[in-house]
Amino acid sequence: MSLDSLPILDISELDQGEAAASEFRAKLRQVTHDVGFFYLVGHGIPQELIDEVLDVSWRFFALPEADKLAIENVHSPQFRGYTRTGEELTNGAVDWREQIDIGEERATVDGGPAFQRLEGPNLWPEALPELEAAITRWRQELSALALRLLRTWAVALGSPADVFDAAFADHPFSLIKIVRYPGTSDDVAQQGVGAHRDGGVLTLLLVEPGKGGLQVEHEGDWIDAPSIPGAFVVNIGEMLELATDGYLKATLHRVESPRIGTDRISIPFFFNPALDSTVPRLELPAELQAEARGLSSDPTNSPILETYGDNALRYRLRAHPNVAAIHHADLLSRPAAS
Repeated sequence: MSLDSLPILDISELDQGEAAASEFRAKLRQVTHDVGFFYLVGHGIPQELIDEVLDVSWRFFALPEADKLAIENVHSPQFRGYTRTGEELTNGAVDWREQIDIGEERATVDGGPAFQRLEGPNLWPEALPELEAAITRWRQELSALALRLLRTWAVALGSPADVFDAAFADHPFSLIKIVRYPGTSDDVAQQGVGAHRDGGVLTLLLVEPGKGGLQVEHEGDWIDAPSIPGAFVVNIGEMLELATDGYLKATLHRVESPRIGTDRISIPFFFNPALDSTVPRLELPAELQAEARGLSSDPTNSPILETYGDNALRYRLRAHPNVAAIHHADLLSRPAAS
């Protein structure tokens, strides 16, 4: 099936009677089986909040360098805070972007599995207190939207709506990245983020209006996914692929740097379960199970691990080797998980 652009789904159809809701569930299931990505409209996230989050994001990147470096991620064993341009890797190659990583606000955890080291506080810029308030509200709104989507998938796949709830109920481990891509591309596109699959459950991506750069792989081709007014780009991660034996598809995607002289803000929200959770394997109806493809292979040929925290820690150690060397040198000497 050739595809020139991502499908557009309107989640407000869930509120327009059972016939419309059933049709939405069928479209959601089919699109994420075939493509794994779509635009979501009708989501009800207030436009004033979207505008506020974009505004405060630009204001963060406009801060003096000293204010940003005061919360640099090298100060955080949890890999939170500011990452300088060129200091994150995908598949060993440099991603050309600067960003701030914001996780769930929690106390640190002593002992337990190594992935519990990811629990802890965020680093907030003292020079921009408005950021914490805006992002806290953003997390609340997008968590509710993501959970509604997840429950809709469950029903569409023949399971109870709450089948995934336990993995998220007490300690979800969602992550927000606020990313600025500086313009580096001329006639040849440069890497903003290398090709990868998301390792969690699902992602809601806000792209600055009028901007592009995201590309999604489909049947060997790369599809451009520019911003659409009022829409989030949604994709599933490897844990939802695992839960459905590959019926739902975690899809490769990448980001090209903007043209020289321009830049771009992108804000992905990664909806992830508790670190110690295993997402349940669904018993699909026979007609869906017949179309399950099994698990796709990671670009690095690393398997998807059953416990979410193992995946999350592995990704962070690879993506931020400078932070890993400072805070987790003991883990770097261990054999890789397999």
